[in-house]
Amino acid sequence: LDIWVKYENQQVTGAFKERGALNRLLQLNAEERQRGAIAASAGNHSQALAQHGAQLGIPTTIVMPRGTPNVKVQQTSARGATVVIEGETYDDAYAHALKLRQERNLVFVHPFDDAAVIAGQGTAALEMLADAPDLDTLIIPIGGGGLISGMAIAAKALKPSIRIIGVEAAMYPSWDARTRGETAKAGGMTIAEGIAVKQVGNLTFSIAQNLIDDVLVLDLGDGPGLAQE
Repeated sequence: LDIWVKYENQQVTGAFKERGALNRLLQLNAEERQRGAIAASAGNHSQALAQHGAQLGIPTTIVMPRGTPNVKVQQTSARGATVVIEGETYDDAYAHALKLRQERNLVFVHPFDDAAVIAGQGTAALEMLADAPDLDTLIIPIGGGGLISGMAIAAKALKPSIRIIGVEAAMYPSWDARTRGETAKAGGMTIAEGIAVKQVGNLTFSIAQNLIDDVLVLDLGDGPGLAQE
């Protein structure tokens, strides 16, 4: 049994989110680039958008909820974004970001439910199959669904026989619940805000529901070093 691991933590901002953020920003026309982009995020999407916005000369604004760890606020700001702290929850921050988009005529960049973001995340599968064309199964974590939908499209296009297995944390089984027509009972403490998504994206789900072969919901129990996001 050969196991290959894609170390996306080696990206500049430490996560695969750079792929989707960069691809979305590259789709902006000259007028949109001048207006700037906005997002709501307390995690890797914010840093990815800030990083590539700065490199492309595109102003970025990130709305973060109160309670976001200060280190993440500082890292996002240090990468060039204007950080706005608003709301007690992510949903509050998201609503405020939409309000600011309207008021300031900005381009909203969703962390996962966006076609260009999904396509960007899918480049991970292209690289994996280029390096290891004999791969027969991809095991992919699920949060909002951007990564698995993008990778599933790319991988199945190159190799229709490949199996796509999604993995969700038992605290946030939003994809598994939706496949069963249920509302997920999601919540809990985690250091991985990327999987702490209470509802998967409508676009990501519609794309990937027929491409995923199975979804595993894993309960690893409480471990050390957990923090509230």
